[in-house]
Amino acid sequence: MNSTTLLEQVKQKANEWLNSPIDQESKERIRYLLGNDENELIESFYTHLSFGTGGLRGIMGVGTNRMNIYTVGMATQGLCNYLNASFPGPAEIKIVIAHDCRNNSRLFAETTARICAANGIRAYLFEDLRPTPELSFAIRRLGCQSGIVITASHNPKQYNGYKVYWEDGGQIISPHDKNIIEEVEKIRGIDEVRFDGPAGKIEMLNPGFDEIYLSELVRLSLSPEAIKNQRDLKIVYTPIHGSGVRLVPMSLQKFGFRNVIHIPEQDETDGNFPTVHSPNPEESAALSMALEKARLTGAELVMGTDPDADRVGIAVRNEKNELVLLNGNQTGTLLIYYLVYRWKELGMIKGREYIVKTIVTSELMAAVAKKSGVEVFDVLTGFKYIADIILQNEGKKKFIVGAEESYGYLAGDFVRDKDAVMSCALIAEAAAWAKDKGTSLFGLLLDIYWEFGCYRESLSSVYREGKSGAEEIKNMMHGFRNHPPATLAGSQVIRIDDYEMRRSADTRTGKVTTLTLPVSDVLQYITEDETKVSIRPSGTEPKIKFYFSVRGELAETADYRKVADLLDQKIEQIKKELGI
Repeated sequence: MNSTTLLEQVKQKANEWLNSPIDQESKERIRYLLGNDENELIESFYTHLSFGTGGLRGIMGVGTNRMNIYTVGMATQGLCNYLNASFPGPAEIKIVIAHDCRNNSRLFAETTARICAANGIRAYLFEDLRPTPELSFAIRRLGCQSGIVITASHNPKQYNGYKVYWEDGGQIISPHDKNIIEEVEKIRGIDEVRFDGPAGKIEMLNPGFDEIYLSELVRLSLSPEAIKNQRDLKIVYTPIHGSGVRLVPMSLQKFGFRNVIHIPEQDETDGNFPTVHSPNPEESAALSMALEKARLTGAELVMGTDPDADRVGIAVRNEKNELVLLNGNQTGTLLIYYLVYRWKELGMIKGREYIVKTIVTSELMAAVAKKSGVEVFDVLTGFKYIADIILQNEGKKKFIVGAEESYGYLAGDFVRDKDAVMSCALIAEAAAWAKDKGTSLFGLLLDIYWEFGCYRESLSSVYREGKSGAEEIKNMMHGFRNHPPATLAGSQVIRIDDYEMRRSADTRTGKVTTLTLPVSDVLQYITEDETKVSIRPSGTEPKIKFYFSVRGELAETADYRKVADLLDQKIEQIKKELGI
């Protein structure tokens, strides 16, 4: 399609919106784009914002390819149609709706609630912003058939999103994801959306519901005596303007911690995220104010959550008493080690316990669990697959913890998504437990490296915006899939796992086996020296992600820095070899 034809089609779509029942402000914006900004007009209308396997995510604005009340409305109408078809009969269908701090999140949440009500579905709507994990909890607690959270997680401020959950409290997976997509795609125009439902079908959830959620969370505590002994442990916490602002401090207090230090500027809920470039706790800059506060106060632990409080990034003090940020694999390893160790110490390991991790997450977590006789499940990237394993094993096996390298963790099974509120409380408890034993979280990590091997991980992302960017990412995956490297940093690639083709190939013998996980556009190279490189396009952002994991041995913990530096150099060499 040439650019002239594309522009003509875009203008046709824009004019269709102008003639549809949309608000006057949106019409004025479309007229402006038609007369003044062809590039933005094309980006806003060249396609429909895709309802993917989890929901919507995109830049806010007017148009078919933007997050606005009309694209949200069409998605909700399709979801309602599917719910009404899936749960026929006299019983009332119920849905719960939450939102984070982002601009327009409350508007989108209220719009969603009214559309659900207009379709005969009772909508529970949180009266203010709430963490995503509380939404997951509420679905199960209130006996709902579905749930929706308005959030774009850690994306930049111009984004918003819409995530859909099923009655088990987990994000939608097959067959519901594909079936809902089909229903959404059947909605051809704004005039098909029932926007105005009766107020009597919408019920507000007030702060009293928070206490129900927190009371379940407190039951996860394994070391109350250690917390009692270390209750004055200095902890800096920041919600980075997001929805963890109330519940994370409340959970820490209920666990018994009495010295939580705040950053007032970042306690202000603000969808513009004025104190950070990006509200992503995976990025060191997002925690810079928290780190400075910790240096000034002598705090031992720093924790920061993303806007919808399902991910947490942390910093701890190293052997030199310097504050260092941990990556998601390191934090997940510490959490798994602590929980599995304490379960075993308390006699709670009975032979049917398990953990779940994603395929791009460090194998160190598996090694820690297996040594204590705990089963390990590997799943595709996305916490919805961890939730599915919990559902499959309900009543048969006992779930301890799930983790993914992208700073998401879950303990217990009353929530079915990653939970930063819960994670903050348990990480703080692990810190208190370690301190009570005369060490620290960093010291504990070094002990783990000495026992199981020193693992170093890195994540690199290559961004490609817009329509042309999507094509470039597709071509990059094609190249890596069809022209794999023979070696990485001098070590032979002995296995190639291609989850799109569902095949695992042994490069030494030529033997090919079938992968059992669902189809996904993920490619992995595994070398003779246990290096693992995973490559996948992001499902929520315009980028391709490269995950690197390398392993070395520690003769003693004092060797950590030397070994870590060598492993980091190895990762950089692999990046160069792959051309990134």
